Formats: sequence, structure tokens, C-alpha cells
Amino acid sequence: MSDRQMILGLQLGNAYGSQAMAWRAPGVDPSNYTSFDAQVRYAQAAERGKVQFFFLPDFAGLTSDLTHEAPMLTLDPLLTIAAAARATERIGFVSTGSTTFSEPYTLARQFKTLDVMSHGRIGWNAVTTSDATVAANYGAEIAPRPERYQRAHETIQIVQALWGSWGKDAWLKDVEQGLFADPDQITPINLQGQYVASRGPLPIPPSEQGQPVIFSAGGGEYGLGIAGRYASGVVGAAYTIEDARAQRQAARDAAEQAGRDPDEVKYFAGVMPAIAPTVREAVDRRLRIGEFLLPTRVPYLGSMLGTPLSVSQIDEPLTAEQLSAARPSPFDPRSPRALEVAREGWTIREILAHGVIDYHPTPVGPASVTADHLQEWFEAGAADGFWISIDAYEDGIDTFVDEVVPILQERGLFHTEYEGTTLREHLGVPEQYGLDPRVS
Repeated sequence: MSDRQMILGLQLGNAYGSQAMAWRAPGVDPSNYTSFDAQVRYAQAAERGKVQFFFLPDFAGLTSDLTHEAPMLTLDPLLTIAAAARATERIGFVSTGSTTFSEPYTLARQFKTLDVMSHGRIGWNAVTTSDATVAANYGAEIAPRPERYQRAHETIQIVQALWGSWGKDAWLKDVEQGLFADPDQITPINLQGQYVASRGPLPIPPSEQGQPVIFSAGGGEYGLGIAGRYASGVVGAAYTIEDARAQRQAARDAAEQAGRDPDEVKYFAGVMPAIAPTVREAVDRRLRIGEFLLPTRVPYLGSMLGTPLSVSQIDEPLTAEQLSAARPSPFDPRSPRALEVAREGWTIREILAHGVIDYHPTPVGPASVTADHLQEWFEAGAADGFWISIDAYEDGIDTFVDEVVPILQERGLFHTEYEGTTLREHLGVPEQYGLDPRVS
């Protein structure tokens, strides 16, 4: 039995699932697009499995072809959290919030309000925005990367200062003496950056965890600058153990360079499982969900394998000549897995249903296959935990909770009960209130 245990989060986007065609999956109510009741139901199911948090990405624009696909990110994630947090008790919620198109006072107010509402279960995934579609919705253009990240640093620092501007002991609530709060402990921050500023204070007392936990999802020099200085959770995208291990180490190194303990930063690798009693049934599940989408991916699969593929061949395996000529693309880390599946004799449609073009690895088959994947990566030091993108939430979250989680618990890799009540306790990261004094 391992002494170290993994941390699990589930991705929550629209109320259908992480697959673009999940709105057509068997048993899914197509009206879930606007259903907060569905989102609440999923959060309660995840809490039953002792999952530590839900991760809610965000995209303030529309780029999908609505003919067949539902947009992946729809309702305001903070309002979704408000609904789900009031119907749960332990599970945490991490939402993306843009530092590019949100003012720091607004971010500080919204996230800390959610934090006190949920009794300390909120995290903020602080990201910059680089999409022109989103920028157009705000009547703006995308600034150069150095400018966007400078604004991000200023915004995060101001937000943290605002979170700490109401002193921990400022709220007196002394009815007998008529003293509501101590104004000497509630002070303006008066921070002025090059791009953003705020006077403060923020009139919100601390939550049970003090203030929200900061997450980061960016890579590269600029993204690591954010992660190293401020983040307690880093949400990654890696397709191999080696890449994930390198990303995790880079985040830990960045934290150490910023004067922090690298163990305070938890790295989460993404996984998009296809779970069913057998591999055949798991592939069939994905075939039903991806009926209209899979044919559009045939040309890209051909480029991954280095051999032209025709949509007319989608229900046939690769020919002997194609397999002989196939070479995994050195520019796409998913290519070796795609070639491995192709050599097993599956049709092109079935190869795609294995999730070989998904954004994260796709374990296919019984729950034990997903559990094995998580265990292998975790024990290899590739992640402190995982954020799991379920293909169709309606039955997929229950399947993960009822079948994968017990296996991990039996192997001593995942807890059997929540050890605390706050997101900080779930993640095992230290208390913080206001700015981190170690980060200059």
C-alpha cells in the first residue's frame, strides 16, 4: 500500500460531457444545456466518491458549429458553482477567471463571495486570454503576450491583497457593546500597477480556508512565472509520462525559484477515459457519441500516421500497405498510440473512437484500465493527481465514482473519506491570507 495518495478532480463544462456530441448520448436529456439541476446532480455524485474538486474551464465566446455540436463551455461558471456549492458540503470547485478581461476588484469580490458561501471550498484558475473571439466580445484586441502576463501578475497580486484587506479578526460581532467590526483591521490596499489598480478594501471577511486557492493552467516561461509565484494547483495537458513528469518538475522548480516550497504546488494531469465492461463496449460507446464528429477527423489521423486516409475508408482497417508506410508524427505525441491501435486491426472509425485525437490520454475498457493508467502515472511521479474529463456526465460520473474510485481505494491510492472541509485541506496546501510574504 502506498503512503502517498492522489488527488482527483473532475472537469465540468456544459451539462452534457467532455465529448462534443455528448448531448446525443443515450439517457442524456438534451435540455441539460441550461440545467443547473443537472450540474448539481453531477457535483453530488462526485462528492459521493470523495472527489476533491470540480474544475470548470471557461471560454467567453462561441466558436462551435452548432449544426451538430453543443458548445463545450456555456453558462457562467461562477453561477454554476454558486448553485452546486449550496447543494454540496465537501467537494471543492475551481473556476477559470480571465485576468485579461476582468478587473481585479471584480475577481476578488466574486471569488471570495463564493468562498464564504461554500465555507472555504473555492479555487481560482487565473489565466490570460489569447483568443480573438473572446476579445471581440469585450470590444478589445488581444495584447502582446508580455503585456497580458504583466497585467496577470498585477491582477493576481491586487486580488490577493484585496482578499487580505479585511483582517482575520476584524469582524467583532459584539452585540452587547454594539461593535460590528474593527475598522483599524479593515484597510485600503492602494495598489497601482501599469495596467490595473485598486484602492480597496474588500468588505468580505475570511472564509474557513481564509481565501480561495489559486490555480494555473499555463505553460512555458510566462505561464510558469504565474504558477511558480502564486499557484497551489497546476492543471496540465500531457500525453506521455515523460512530458507530464517534466511539466510537474518545471512547476516545482518555478515555485522554488520564487521562494516557495515546491511541495505546495500540486500538478494535475488530464485524462479522458472511455469506461465500459469491455474494450468493445467502450469503443461502441464512443462510436455512438461521436457519430457525426469522427468522420471529420479522418484526414488529421492520416497526418498523425504519415499516410493519406480517405473518409470513404472509415469503416475499414488500414490496408497492409498503409500500415507498412505509417510512421508516427514527431510533432504529435498522440501519434504512437494511434499507430498502436491501428495495428490492432480496428477500423479507422474505431481507431478514432479510442480517443487517439482527444486532448488527453484515453484509457479504454473496464474501470481497471483507467485505474491502472492513473496508478502508473502517479507512481511514476508524473502527477500529484488528475483532472478527469468524463465523456458523458449523465452516467459517466456515476461509473467513475462507483467503479474506478473503489479500485483506487482498495490499492491505497485514494482516500476513503474527506480528511477536511476546505479545498486547501483537500489539496494539502498551506494557509494563506492576503499576499504571500515570501514572493517579492
